[in-house]
Amino acid sequence: MLETERDIEWIATALKDFKKFPESAQRKILVALTDAAQGATADIAKPMKGLGAGVFEVALKYKTDAYRTVYAVQIDKNIWVIHAFKKKSKTGKKTPKQETDLIKKRIKILKEMLK
Repeated sequence: MLETERDIEWIATALKDFKKFPESAQRKILVALTDAAQGATADIAKPMKGLGAGVFEVALKYKTDAYRTVYAVQIDKNIWVIHAFKKKSKTGKKTPKQETDLIKKRIKILKEMLK
């Protein structure tokens, strides 16, 4: 185990949604999350704009679908997976507003819980 390795924690509903992803998509995203736990950023992960520092989105194109997993690195000592969803938006690469609103809400609740 690397010295910089952190635990990966999941919001229950994010884990439930993540488990609906195809298995090979799950494996690729888990590699990206493991990279984050070891202090690196995977090539399929990027900072999410408008959600504050330390919030990243793993964006995976898989066959004809797009899967997204959002995690935060600056809430506490762990990596927190906030949200996982299959992107259905017709608005290009932009994350749909309903998804970003849900992410903001979950981050706020998580910060309150961890106080």
